[in-house]
Amino acid sequence: MMEEAEKRDHRRLGKALDLFHFSDAAPGAVFWHPKGWTLFQQLLGYMRDQQQNEGYEEVNTPDLMDRNLWEKSGHWQNYRDHMYTNTTPDGRTMALKPMSCPGSVLMYDHGLKSYRDLPIRMAEFGKVHRYEPSGALHGLLRVRHFTQDDAHIYCTLNQVQEECIKVIELVLSIYRDFGFDDVHIKLSTRPDNRIGDDATWDTLESALITSLQSLSLPYALNEGEGAFYGPKLEFTLRDSIGRDWQCGTLQVDMNLPERFGLSYIDEQGEQQTPVMLHRALFGSLERFTGILIEHYAGKLPAWLAPVQVAVLPISDKSNTYAEEVYQTFRQAGLRTEFDAGREKIGHKIRQHTLSKVPFMVVIGAQESETKRISLRLLNGENITDLTLEEATEFLKNAATRPTQNTRQKC
Repeated sequence: MMEEAEKRDHRRLGKALDLFHFSDAAPGAVFWHPKGWTLFQQLLGYMRDQQQNEGYEEVNTPDLMDRNLWEKSGHWQNYRDHMYTNTTPDGRTMALKPMSCPGSVLMYDHGLKSYRDLPIRMAEFGKVHRYEPSGALHGLLRVRHFTQDDAHIYCTLNQVQEECIKVIELVLSIYRDFGFDDVHIKLSTRPDNRIGDDATWDTLESALITSLQSLSLPYALNEGEGAFYGPKLEFTLRDSIGRDWQCGTLQVDMNLPERFGLSYIDEQGEQQTPVMLHRALFGSLERFTGILIEHYAGKLPAWLAPVQVAVLPISDKSNTYAEEVYQTFRQAGLRTEFDAGREKIGHKIRQHTLSKVPFMVVIGAQESETKRISLRLLNGENITDLTLEEATEFLKNAATRPTQNTRQKC
């Protein structure tokens, strides 16, 4: 497995596939190349679709916020060593956000809320900054600057159970869309260094346990490893060569809402404190990208691949029809590359095979004359004698992003 893992190393494949690089000018931060950024945007778009289908509203909060906010949230006392801070010319201490929770709290607190407004599902693709020692940095898997698919759900105590179940079902179905069918769940309970009383922690831990039991999902107990403000579920994926990756989390929190004085008006006109669910499914998009590259050994599914199909004319005489094929695919929304180089066709096929392009179309004199083409798959198989319309439809179906309709309940 070590030999196979070395072949799949996302840093090696990232260079070979021209996806990204790192620089000493910005340690622990990714320089995305066009193809890598295309892949990143596919993940972003996919998650955006899933969240919209589940009733999330997307927001964006500042990267830089005052120290007082982080003291009030408890992050300053519990997370200070991982935070980047700076004192401004007017004497204020500011911090780059290591997570999006306090910003989300301020979003919720803007304007009066009624029980009729809840649950509020607030999602953010937040850029976060966390200091990691230089020796701990590891490609996309351990960085200092990354994007979280963060979301916070504000609900009543009576709604917690249903919201937890929805999140668990969502995260498992999303992992299936990426080929991860073997998912292990851990329940992390109250740590020694925590805020809130034991009665609150009892309620929160019970909510997560009951949610898992209602879905008949097994879980392991991870005692004392919860966040300082609440217990959490951790979702660990097993990849195609048997390695485990901890990705998604779900945390239930009644402490931060109390600290910030969040409230809603209940049916009797009284102020009540909402429950706050912290939820990330990919976790870090950068890290999840690295996991995907290694899981698929760079051979990404067509819907994720930066280039989905390459059109390869055999000679200049075939360029006219090859250009027509290329433009047809492009207009159909397919990410298409046109290779009009003067290299021999065998060299072109090899280069695009090494680039892990899922489909290739070779255009020669016969294809130009008959207007019928073949699709060459990455594994060397061919789908022959297709009209341009048939080939386009086949590729569109193969490259379709998974949707809610393709999912199965857990």
